Amino acid sequence: MKITIVGTGYVGLVTGTCFAEIGHDVLCVDNDERKIAALRKLQMPIYEDGLEDMVRRNVEAGRLHFTSSIREGTLFAEVIFIAVGTPPGYHGEPNLSYVEQVGREVAAHMDGYRLLVEKSTVPVNTGEQLKRTVTKYLRADVDFDVASNPEFLREGTAIHDAFKPDRIVIGVESERAAKLLREIYEPIIRDSGCEFLTMNIASAELTKHASNSFLATKISFINAVARVCELAGADVEQVAHGMGLDRRIGRSFLRAGVGYGGSCFPKDVDAFVYLADQIGYDFTLLKEVQKINRGQREHILRRIQHELWVVNDKVIAILGLAFKPGTDDIRESPALFFVPHLLKDGARLKLWDPVAAAKFRELHPEPEYLDDILDCARDAELLLILTDWPQIAEIPLDKLRDVMKCPVIIDGRNVLDPATARNAGFTYSSVGRP
Repeated sequence: MKITIVGTGYVGLVTGTCFAEIGHDVLCVDNDERKIAALRKLQMPIYEDGLEDMVRRNVEAGRLHFTSSIREGTLFAEVIFIAVGTPPGYHGEPNLSYVEQVGREVAAHMDGYRLLVEKSTVPVNTGEQLKRTVTKYLRADVDFDVASNPEFLREGTAIHDAFKPDRIVIGVESERAAKLLREIYEPIIRDSGCEFLTMNIASAELTKHASNSFLATKISFINAVARVCELAGADVEQVAHGMGLDRRIGRSFLRAGVGYGGSCFPKDVDAFVYLADQIGYDFTLLKEVQKINRGQREHILRRIQHELWVVNDKVIAILGLAFKPGTDDIRESPALFFVPHLLKDGARLKLWDPVAAAKFRELHPEPEYLDDILDCARDAELLLILTDWPQIAEIPLDKLRDVMKCPVIIDGRNVLDPATARNAGFTYSSVGRP
């Protein structure tokens, strides 16, 4: 089947490439002509494990194409997935201007039936607004449908998630739309055995926000438990393990740290809170989730300030700039909180990340960026771990201690074993562990 994907960010590029991999003919559209030119040269705008090889393979097979023309994309396929950005506004409300723009431009070029599928994370009732927009700007008397197909991809494992999803959710208003989406996903359904859930559009839209907000709640809950553990002398990892063995709770997302970040959880929780406020429900539970997440970073910042006493002119090494391992995405990463605060206090920062350093340097060129962990830690008076890259756990602690001016580690991801670190001569603190 021919498929058009509008937007070549994390969701659009991964989705389009995976559709091509299972045999569909895919055209990816983006209004950023430089990005399209780079993709045609097989230069990736993002880092995602396995993505570059898959793009190359499908471009060479003639199943994956790129264009900056929305007209070309509209005329190319019967099914058009909208995977453009929905960045948060001042009050947490999602900016839907890109979605609306795609609706207008697609409507202007439709020459027959089209199915417009919301792939971007959008608030409930966006489908109704999109349908109204397309109707208003149609230049021909043609039929169309709007559907919702929320994505549940995790950055760092997005390709695996695309082929082995927990479920595929679609929100539709017609049998025609449901049949088309089922046909697109049939190879994945057959190979993975996942459930294919059909519901109305509003329910599908809400499923995405509710899912991410619940996962963010689990993270904030275990971070709040970690604070109690620190005061009580308990070990949050043992507590989380004991909780997670209960099948009703589960172990996933019960890992204490510096809080959630990335392109989804902060934005989706903010949007869900805003939506609830708009329709008359005070979602105090999620507001507390937001408060705990902010407070966790402030708590660790106070710990840094306590350890150094005077931050000014101190050398601090930071390991990890991406919001999680396996990606170069720095949106809402913990480092975006700590780096400005520490620079403002006069710290001299040395930063390391295996894939996200280039993106981070564009926002903060002031610190020193190193490619080697030991070089980054050299002469540091404190080492701060913000992303649990596997390379960090493999650091030879004796060599790390020898290159640092002061052997002090604040482990915001509980990467290292406390006893091992202290036996190696470090003043070591982590999250929720005695």
